[in-house]
Amino acid sequence: MSSILLAAQPTVPATPAWNPTVGVIISVSCIVAVLLTTRIERPQVGPKLPGLPLSVPAFIAAMAFGHLIGVGIVLGLTNIGSI
Repeated sequence: MSSILLAAQPTVPATPAWNPTVGVIISVSCIVAVLLTTRIERPQVGPKLPGLPLSVPAFIAAMAFGHLIGVGIVLGLTNIGSI
C-alpha cells in the first residue's frame, strides 16, 4: 500500500451506516432536485415521463444530482456529529 494513502487514512472521516435517517435525507434531496429540474430551460427534450413534466434524461439527471447533494449532506452531518 502506498505511504501517501497510509498517511491520509487517519484524516478520512467515518462513513455512517445506513439507517432510516440517511434514507429520508437522500429521498428529500432527490425530491427537491426533481422540483428544481422543472425550472431548467428545456426539461422536456427527449422521451417524456407519463406522470411528470420532465423527460427521462432530465429525471435521471435530477436523481443523480439529488443523490450527490444528499450524500454531501449526510457526510457533512456525520462529520459534525449530528447523525
